[in-house]
Amino acid sequence: MSTVISARDIEDLLAKGGDINNLPTDAILTPSAKDLLRDLKRHNHAPAKPAAASGPLTAPTTKLNSKSPKAELEAFFNSPYAHSLKEQICEMGHRLWKRAYVDGNGGNMAIRVGEDIAICTPTLVSKGSLKPADMCLVDFEGNQLLGTKKRTSEILMHLQMMKKQPKAFATCHCHPPYATAFAVANVAPPTCMLPEYEVFCSVGVAPYRTPGSPDMGKLVADMTDDYNTILMANHGVVTWSHNNIEEAYWRMEIIEAYCRTIVVAGQLGKPINTFTGPQMKELLNIKQSLGFVDPRYNLKECELCDTGEWRPGATCQPQQSGAPTVGLDADAEAAVKAITDQILAQMK
Repeated sequence: MSTVISARDIEDLLAKGGDINNLPTDAILTPSAKDLLRDLKRHNHAPAKPAAASGPLTAPTTKLNSKSPKAELEAFFNSPYAHSLKEQICEMGHRLWKRAYVDGNGGNMAIRVGEDIAICTPTLVSKGSLKPADMCLVDFEGNQLLGTKKRTSEILMHLQMMKKQPKAFATCHCHPPYATAFAVANVAPPTCMLPEYEVFCSVGVAPYRTPGSPDMGKLVADMTDDYNTILMANHGVVTWSHNNIEEAYWRMEIIEAYCRTIVVAGQLGKPINTFTGPQMKELLNIKQSLGFVDPRYNLKECELCDTGEWRPGATCQPQQSGAPTVGLDADAEAAVKAITDQILAQMK
């Protein structure tokens, strides 16, 4: 199988002193990786950087925070490393728009870049036309520190997720139609059908609150210990990743494709095949090894494919001694016994 290489992979390679000319010849490059390689080759393999910026394409060794001197924050915000993060956000925004996961100026993203600061998208800008210069720097209270455009109005949700979940490095919110349809119906998609969905996504449903409100942010943030993909009732979807913004975006593609697939499968008039408990356990073992969250890790195998209102699920509870047998009627049993006794008496 060919290796998939992202822009982040190339940045990590450069940070370790690697040579981009030694990439596998059969590697599959993501669009952002292709753009970064083109920029690197244009500048004789030097890291891509904005005008008037210099330095390595690596994260700063000193942890920045909202109290750092403004000069340090400005130097970081204009550094090659920060510029590469801005470009990644723009690339993901363009993909969201091309896939029709956003409309108008909808959708927003953020990347943690310090103890309590993040780079985020601006408000009132289509994700299809995002540019690095549009990005904003905010603290975890939502105050804008840098950037010429105003930060997204839904930033509080992203920041509350990052505060609640220390592993959350990047967050992505948008409105993919099929997944959003499940959110409008207030229904979590059924499980145990496709491996990619089970490994990369852990899905919960948050009740509706006004977008951008602290209540909305808290409801979503409280779910991040168990879920990395959250349907927001009557609103849309938000994902988070402990690796990079592209992985948060991948979760959008995966849940949207999954929701669309099961809707179509339900229209075929045939029973839907599902994983067995042991098969599902194998997928969860892979998932856990990748560091992804999921509330099902401690469940028994026979509990893993309980899909609630979609299908009756198995349980592992043994029947208690002396409990009535399901499906039997006591009066009917007494009548049967009486008739049986009469027949036996006549036969004697």
